[in-house]
Amino acid sequence: MIEFIWWGFLLLIPLPFILRKVLQPVDSADDYALRTPYYQNWLQLYEHSSINKEKHLFRFILLILIWFFLVLATARPQYVGEPIELPATGRDLLLAVDISGSMEATDLKLQGQKATRLDVVKSVLNDFVERREGDRIGLILFGEQAYLQTPLTFDRTTVKKMLNESVIGLAGASRTAIGDGIGLAVKRLRERQADSRVLVLLTDGQNNTGAVDPIKAAQLASQIGVKIYTIGVGADEMVVETFFGKRTLNPSKDLDEKTLIAVAEATDGQYFRARDIDELEKIYTVLDEIEPVESNPETFRPVKTLFFWPLAAALLMAFILAAEKLFASRRNNRATSKISEENQQHV
Repeated sequence: MIEFIWWGFLLLIPLPFILRKVLQPVDSADDYALRTPYYQNWLQLYEHSSINKEKHLFRFILLILIWFFLVLATARPQYVGEPIELPATGRDLLLAVDISGSMEATDLKLQGQKATRLDVVKSVLNDFVERREGDRIGLILFGEQAYLQTPLTFDRTTVKKMLNESVIGLAGASRTAIGDGIGLAVKRLRERQADSRVLVLLTDGQNNTGAVDPIKAAQLASQIGVKIYTIGVGADEMVVETFFGKRTLNPSKDLDEKTLIAVAEATDGQYFRARDIDELEKIYTVLDEIEPVESNPETFRPVKTLFFWPLAAALLMAFILAAEKLFASRRNNRATSKISEENQQHV
């Protein structure tokens, strides 16, 4: 179906005819103050020639078409296609991922090799996102600050790409603003359907910066129906080489499990502990079992802009008119020269 964004401009189409009618001068014999020799020859050439009348009619039609197509283009026509239904069953799911400096620790393994916590999380999340067909997924990254990397979308490929492009320190490396990450997620989810809003938050540390307290943010999330699942990632033990020999450390000593548990419980969610990649994969498998919530079907109608077609037609008509006038001018010059020569011979 063709629609016009600015349809009011179409009312200008008859304007040239109105102006022609109103401003057309009345012919009078007194208007001809200039008399030229051989006036009948000129009159015969320019006014009483059937060819000349056809030429004027041709030009008139071209001008009218140019005006018509210009007005049509100004009215911004567009083709609106048939409604297309979007997949609307599922969840609005935001993933909040910690990219602070501690996520650079290499206490986890990926394919048998030591890897940073962030690389392991990316690997598992890519498979998780790929399985979420029908869900709207968004991505929040947080460190010292929290920001929305990808808004809620059905485009899982884009979500995975933006996740894979995230790097340590992109949001600040020295501290972790867990509360700000939750607060940003609540802000983005509060206008969505109440029974379909889920936040999965993954971190390896504790909230030590930011403007929002995680518990208060969780309470706000609970009030608007956002369910939060928290994941604490990091191994319990890590053997390191020191000057005095091998030493066993706890790389997750800064993990604030108490706060993560409180955040999950405040929203009827659940806290998970991931000490290695296998546990992390199992956690996301459990999250996959969350029942999707049906929502009202969403549709959109594809729109294709068409204004450039009448604009191109107007430009083509203008080119034809200019070319015709150029050729006609050359013909008239030759004809005028011929008449002048004949008159001189008669004299």
